[in-house]
Amino acid sequence: MPTPDFVLDLREKIGHDLLWLSGVSAVVLRPGPDGTEEVLLVRRADNGAWTPVTGIIDPGEEPAVAGAREVLEETEVVAVAERLAWVHSLPPMTYANGDRSQYLDLTFRFRWVSGEPGPGDGENSEARWFGVDALPEMSAEMHARIAHALAGEEATRFTA
Repeated sequence: MPTPDFVLDLREKIGHDLLWLSGVSAVVLRPGPDGTEEVLLVRRADNGAWTPVTGIIDPGEEPAVAGAREVLEETEVVAVAERLAWVHSLPPMTYANGDRSQYLDLTFRFRWVSGEPGPGDGENSEARWFGVDALPEMSAEMHARIAHALAGEEATRFTA
């Protein structure tokens, strides 16, 4: 997945040291043909995992705008944010090149507006709709993001 220029610039200054980044997860939902909800998922090109659309928030970018931008870039689908569903931090991770990062994830529930999914910008090999009761195999973390977006809560959930 392409690394944003601002991260590359920071890496020139801090090397492989731990970098705190803000990320967004966009759980895009639409009514399915049988009336049940469907969720838009992408298959990542780097590891083959199915996930909601995710990405790094650019400096100064509003998180919901970042989510909509990532959805359009990665899937060719237009969606609008309905609510912030979950805020939590991920454990630190080390990439193959030695770079260390830790992410604050903001998971949003999005509503589909238009477009049929395709692999978009090449970060993913597939993009398609799944019934919420027929999800492909995915990590517990990604299941949790979807579950928080599907919850009928009005308020954002925070992990304590």
